[in-house]
Amino acid sequence: MTIEEATTYVTTAITQAWATPRERWCFGVIAGDDLIGLIKFRDRGAGHATLSYILREDSWGRGYGTAAVRQVIAYAFTATPLDRLSAKHHPDNPASGRVLAKAGFTRTTAFQGRVDGAPVAYPVYEIHRTRVMHPYRPISPAG
Repeated sequence: MTIEEATTYVTTAITQAWATPRERWCFGVIAGDDLIGLIKFRDRGAGHATLSYILREDSWGRGYGTAAVRQVIAYAFTATPLDRLSAKHHPDNPASGRVLAKAGFTRTTAFQGRVDGAPVAYPVYEIHRTRVMHPYRPISPAG
């Protein structure tokens, strides 16, 4: 991503944060004082939002993704009227599926997409407000 693309992305995220009704939420993933990624969710209507995240490659495998997803679940189910979050990942990235599962998501189906013209089945995961039996709390990656 170029500096110009990043500037446009951040400007758009800030603008969307002030929209009413709010449809998108975007958060930085921080390790110490370093921005290592981004996590966001988008209201799709009927109490459902889609979740996505990306982390810098040098931060993979350290628990930051799971911690960020858990914190966004807590936020989404306490600060918004959402009842369901869903997420998908590329089948070549099973680590993202493990992040979602560790955070409480359940694999439900597959989304049939295309990459370079070829069909690709993206695993889809969901979590429902009613399945969250205890409040999530911010945790450290090791927690």
